[in-house]
Amino acid sequence: MFAHKKHFTNAIVGALVALSIIALVLSLVDIEDVTLPPTVKYGMVFDAGSSHTSLFVYEWDSDKENDTGVVSQTLSCEVQGQGISSYANDPPKAGDSLRECLDKALKVVPAAKQRHVPAYLGATAGMRLLRYRKAVGPDMNYSSSSPVSPWQYSPKAHTWVRPEAANILGALDLGGASTQISFMPRSSVINWNDTSRLTLYGYNYNIYTHSYLCYGQNEMLKRLAKELIESFSSTRIDHPCYPKDYNETISLSSFHTSPCTNQSDPHLTHGDRNVTLEGRSNASGCLAAIKKLFNFSVCGQSQDCTFDGVYQPPVSGQFIAFSAFYYNFKFLNLTEGQSLATVRETIKHFCTRSWEDVQNPERLPKYCANANYILTLLLDAYKFNETSWNTIFFQMKAGRADIGWTLGYMLNLTNMIPAEAPVRMKGHVPSLWAVAVTFIVLTLALGLAALLLLLWV
Repeated sequence: MFAHKKHFTNAIVGALVALSIIALVLSLVDIEDVTLPPTVKYGMVFDAGSSHTSLFVYEWDSDKENDTGVVSQTLSCEVQGQGISSYANDPPKAGDSLRECLDKALKVVPAAKQRHVPAYLGATAGMRLLRYRKAVGPDMNYSSSSPVSPWQYSPKAHTWVRPEAANILGALDLGGASTQISFMPRSSVINWNDTSRLTLYGYNYNIYTHSYLCYGQNEMLKRLAKELIESFSSTRIDHPCYPKDYNETISLSSFHTSPCTNQSDPHLTHGDRNVTLEGRSNASGCLAAIKKLFNFSVCGQSQDCTFDGVYQPPVSGQFIAFSAFYYNFKFLNLTEGQSLATVRETIKHFCTRSWEDVQNPERLPKYCANANYILTLLLDAYKFNETSWNTIFFQMKAGRADIGWTLGYMLNLTNMIPAEAPVRMKGHVPSLWAVAVTFIVLTLALGLAALLLLLWV
């Protein structure tokens, strides 16, 4: 009887041990691909515009969601003072001006990651104009005590794209010194010299983009004043875009500070004399004066030409108009999808108001000229019409992120959001591993119980 029990118990123990070994082996062999937890990465971009500088901090998971990198804006900081091009005679002060925003950025980026965060300085048209005036050295000294790594580039294209071709949005950007248009043409006949080939997340795009230097709103206003002054020899000049009873005195020497207006002219070579621009609230005169700033005749009747002989395929798709496009139309309450007829009437009415009516904020006298300039640029130059006007959306944010070129600029330079699939390694599926471990524990427990039973008997 005892021998029978002993053989029975040994059989149970042997079977349980064998099953434990089999379960352990199976748990080691049954390995599948598993996705590693994503890590958060950061990037910084200084938007060094012609009139001011902004800092943007972005963060994203190293993994992707639905085959698309999901990026969020963590910080937006406006740098105090003028654009960095204004520090041409004292470059270290340009670096000092960035320090306050950089300190704010370092408070939102974990200390352990700061050494690996790239910081890009994207210098736009203001710096390009400065390059024409004088050579600029790199001695900005902005990162002497900063843990992040600075990079400096000059972007040429501003592109707003999304993975699905049907959802691509064109971009209309208006700054102080230049303006840009970018979109994906539908025409099969494209001048490839003006088109960028872009691959993003496995999708291929052909993006038309062009930047017009000297056609930003600040340089436009200087060029407009210069054209008006050249037409008269008087020291008091009618300005059709300025409000009636508003006067502005400028020095002719100010035209020599910008390559956009420094061409010699008999009326502008008489020393440092002053000229007074007198507002006339002339809506039609303002529009006519602004149109003279463009050379439309060189394009003839071509539909693939904007002005100054620049090639552009017909606009297609939807567009986001941001920066100064948005700010000017927001002031006039024209960012809610109003019809082109309403936009025209609103601008015309505003341009007939006197200075006493509109009164005093610093930029207020400029809104008539800016609004008419936007209309001319969009309708006569880029060739939007009554129908396609409704495809333009004037806005400054998408969700909580500022709309602009900085995010695409950083991604283009770093390729930091991978196009490939998420990182995968060989490992155990958690649910199977838990079942295997539980089975092994129970098997060993039963084996131990059988052994104790044998010893007790």
